[in-house]
Amino acid sequence: MAAGSPQGRLLLIAAGGTGGHMFPAQALAEAMVRKGWRVRLTTDARGARYTGGFPHVVEVVQLASATPARGGPLARLAVPFRIAGGVLAALVAFTRDRPAVVVGFGGYPTIPALAAATLLGLPRMIHEQNGVLGRVNARFAPRVDAVACGTWPTALPAGVQAEHTGNPVRAAVLERAGAAYIPPGDYPMSLLVIGGSQGARILSDVVPAALAQLPAPLRARVRVAHQAREEDLARVAEAYAQAGIAAEIQPFFADVPRRLSEAQLVISRSGASSVADISVIGRPSVLIPFAAATGDHQSANARGLADADAAILIPESQLDPARLSAQIAAVLGAPEAAQRMAANALAQGRSDATERLVAMVEHLAEKAR
Repeated sequence: MAAGSPQGRLLLIAAGGTGGHMFPAQALAEAMVRKGWRVRLTTDARGARYTGGFPHVVEVVQLASATPARGGPLARLAVPFRIAGGVLAALVAFTRDRPAVVVGFGGYPTIPALAAATLLGLPRMIHEQNGVLGRVNARFAPRVDAVACGTWPTALPAGVQAEHTGNPVRAAVLERAGAAYIPPGDYPMSLLVIGGSQGARILSDVVPAALAQLPAPLRARVRVAHQAREEDLARVAEAYAQAGIAAEIQPFFADVPRRLSEAQLVISRSGASSVADISVIGRPSVLIPFAAATGDHQSANARGLADADAAILIPESQLDPARLSAQIAAVLGAPEAAQRMAANALAQGRSDATERLVAMVEHLAEKAR
């Protein structure tokens, strides 16, 4: 094997323990494996739950890390020591098998890899999915060689330049990119309700009640797939049954891309991955940003689709069954407007986001050589 060939290079991907961080990381891993790179993922126990979709050749390593937001006082006191242990382990690992490039996708579990790469002077970059930098990415942004942004515009620290790549989506989403949209009509219509990887309680509280308020002829044609927390499943199912609405309720849908492509309307939180999936496939949506998101980044994520008349944005503080019901009825009762929303969403999507990110990785690797 020739020295410096792609097969001889290691890409180290570091990602925190949420779907918002892990899904773009998975997309990059898939692309780089296809190009013959070796890929290693470092994460924590939470992130390891999302690795089932990664290519089987990707090595998954759990490094010690921690977040000040979890645990009691003693756990918080231990955070610096756990992170220091993770950095030391990463330094040892990088010395034995030197990555050509290190890419961080945000979250506290990325600290060990990015810190070790900084100390060793390795080529490194970060990808920020949201319209506001997360705490870890904000800290490392001035200390990396490149910053990629999934949402534009993204607020950046003074002096930091970034490239708008878009948010990479999984291969299963790309397979349905731009799938033909069937506008609402006089037939069974599909609504998809997703609220992040664990569902959103407020959506379980409000959406069934909102659909129950739809005019009877419209309500009779609605079919719902609703992602809800395990502890909410029974009451959500009962609410839909009481309203006479056919509904499938699950804590997690493994086939979200298919469900998105078949939906006439999507009701969702505005996490970066959800917004990317909705726009790449191209569907009308009602977006309800998570009010407690750091820096209100979910509102920033939703703004692009809302400003493009592709989505209806309802702040959580203004969400109630009557308002949501009116917005749902407005979309499902206006086929031509719904078709325009779908087209506008698709126009906002960046189906080549993964390729843009791959190009940045390869550029850093070549520059280092």
